[in-house]
Amino acid sequence: MLVAAAVCPCPPLLVPDVASGAAPELDAARTACADALSVLAASRPDRLVVVGPAAGDEQGAYPQGAWGSFKGFGVDVGVRLGGPGSAESGPDASGSTASPGSGVPERPLPASLAVAAWLLERVRWADAPVEGMGVDQELAAERCAETGRELAALAPRVALLVMGDGSACRTLKAPGYLDERAAAFDAGTARALGAADTAALKALDASLAYELKAAGRAPWQVLAGAAEGADLAGQLLYEDAPYGVGYFVAAWS
Repeated sequence: MLVAAAVCPCPPLLVPDVASGAAPELDAARTACADALSVLAASRPDRLVVVGPAAGDEQGAYPQGAWGSFKGFGVDVGVRLGGPGSAESGPDASGSTASPGSGVPERPLPASLAVAAWLLERVRWADAPVEGMGVDQELAAERCAETGRELAALAPRVALLVMGDGSACRTLKAPGYLDERAAAFDAGTARALGAADTAALKALDASLAYELKAAGRAPWQVLAGAAEGADLAGQLLYEDAPYGVGYFVAAWS
């Protein structure tokens, strides 16, 4: 059963080494993420599942200890899902990863889960197993909800860390250029996340979200499915659109 959830944005720019001189611009978002993660830790879950958007071969489950890297974003920073103290595995000299003693390379974390791993490494996390799930950004709403129900049934007390960005079309300089529909989409999403409104999240228009490059739509709908019947209350901790992209941080408990 789902006992708590945190919603965080997933731009690699949350990692100060990636943002470099622009790092202070997201300090408020980082602080809000830490506050949301403290809600998860306080819920004392039996299991934490990190859910984030993924594409192609990045989709699917990732075990505790899976490695990720921000080398693709210009910095030699590595992370491990579950943070210090998780399974002893890591990148070899070629940059691939392997299970302990298996000799079989494992795929690295997608960017969204790598950002989540970076966040988790910087908080005092509860002593609970951590795993990841990369979700197809085009997954249908009902399939997202079904995935959420399956995750909520994994243990008596499940917590979710849900990674995802809003529209990328809020300004002329945004990655997706300016789309006049973007502000209303993000406003509705922020209200739903702040109110733990599962019905509103399930009703998000997948086609519109795709057009607005809102990578968080599918993970948010996974959360909606997981929270069915959980009677959680929500709190919106952060809402802004730096760089023309909607970022939200929320805590449900």
